[in-house]
Amino acid sequence: MEKNLAQLLSAIKPIKIAGSTEKTITGVESDSRKIKAGSLFIAVPGTTTDGHKFIPEVIAAGATAVVCETIPETLSENVTYIQVECSASALGFLASEWYGNPSQQLKVVGVTGTNGKTTTATLLYELTRMMGYKTGLISTVCNYIDNVPVPTTQTTPDQITINRLMRDMVDDGCKYAFMEVSSHAADQHRIDGLHFTGAIFTNLTRDHLDYHKTVDAYLKAKKRFFDILPGDAFALVNADDKAGMVMLQNTAASKHTYSLRTDADFRCKIIESRLDGTLLEIDKHQVETMFTGKFNAYNLLAVYGAARLLGLDEEETLIDMSRLVPVAGRFQTFHSPKGYTAVVDYAHTPDALVNVLNSIREVIGNNGKIITVVGAGGNRDRGKRPIMAQEACRLSDKLILTSDNPRFEDPNEILQDMIDGLDAMQRANTLRITDRREAIRTASQFAGKGDVVLIAGKGHENYQEICGVKHHFDDREVVQDIFKEERRIIKR
Repeated sequence: MEKNLAQLLSAIKPIKIAGSTEKTITGVESDSRKIKAGSLFIAVPGTTTDGHKFIPEVIAAGATAVVCETIPETLSENVTYIQVECSASALGFLASEWYGNPSQQLKVVGVTGTNGKTTTATLLYELTRMMGYKTGLISTVCNYIDNVPVPTTQTTPDQITINRLMRDMVDDGCKYAFMEVSSHAADQHRIDGLHFTGAIFTNLTRDHLDYHKTVDAYLKAKKRFFDILPGDAFALVNADDKAGMVMLQNTAASKHTYSLRTDADFRCKIIESRLDGTLLEIDKHQVETMFTGKFNAYNLLAVYGAARLLGLDEEETLIDMSRLVPVAGRFQTFHSPKGYTAVVDYAHTPDALVNVLNSIREVIGNNGKIITVVGAGGNRDRGKRPIMAQEACRLSDKLILTSDNPRFEDPNEILQDMIDGLDAMQRANTLRITDRREAIRTASQFAGKGDVVLIAGKGHENYQEICGVKHHFDDREVVQDIFKEERRIIKR
């Protein structure tokens, strides 16, 4: 594919241009390692390195045009330099233009919030496909071009990857695209240049403070998504979260709300809750679902609200919602031969952990024990570690602290951070087992008929990241292996 530089630059507002714009561009790149002859290189300042440092290198590799925030003092002959205010934002618009603005040819809905992004986006993807539409998905678990999986490494990919995925979706005949919008992506301009049909806000609690530093900065990153929505889009927010109405303050989009507790455009009530499902009343219609917990009721209500705002039929939406199944690693239940239930969930923030534990307690009441296995990721927000331990201990009958993804930290030091949040009585009810497999096995040995073992933190992940290396590890596989052993013992 080739495009005229002047045509590409029509998508942005340069401060200054040095050189000719009448030249052919063979590719748009922000990764200096991917440069080839005729490329347009966008120099983006990053969190670990600055793309401006690689300008001489990309010119040597054949780049004929460079977008940058500061034009170098020494200019190379036959290279065009384009100065912009924010090269990360320019990258989004240039990537969109390069791929023919695919987001304008799809109905794109973005989902943001601390918890519920993956479930809400994935269920909207599944729902529209049930209705017969070709649909794309960009999510933490996996990207999809209709039914074709495309592996993912980030919640929200970079600007070039997003537009390439959406181009492939359009070429495949997709009508809808649903995507998770992380706070990092909004802050780093990875969604700039995209045209959104709608945006959903689920909730906001403490997370990613290793990056954002303060909760206010984290909130503002989420809010930026709503601030850049066009007037023909819809903004759907959780009215029961205090940050919900903040998201709507400056948006040009049409404003809509959903709630389990107060007046809103879309209302829901929990009629009956079980470990394998919940009976909901949504806008005065009863719907039997395969999801458990209040947090999932919010997710399903967001799905319903977005579907209605997209113009999907109310009756068909409700019928198909009853056929939806939980997302992998999100309150995924396994029933032991011994009569207890194991729940694997991605909960890795204090609020998410509280939501899952409260949901379990609401179902089993005092008729069973909750044994929780949880850790915390390394090289992330240390401040949430003691809080997670406190909440897990408060809401569990037995707590086992274990390794999560230690990354480049010592797992024992991570566990110590968690233990430091517990008082003497709580520590007496807590075990520390660094080996995650052994921790899960120990929890299963404690469990009896009617009990629930919650294995939290990793959910769908099938690896443990240790010292930069990903080793295969899947909580769900470990649980199923333990159940096989239990069956053999029972048969003896």
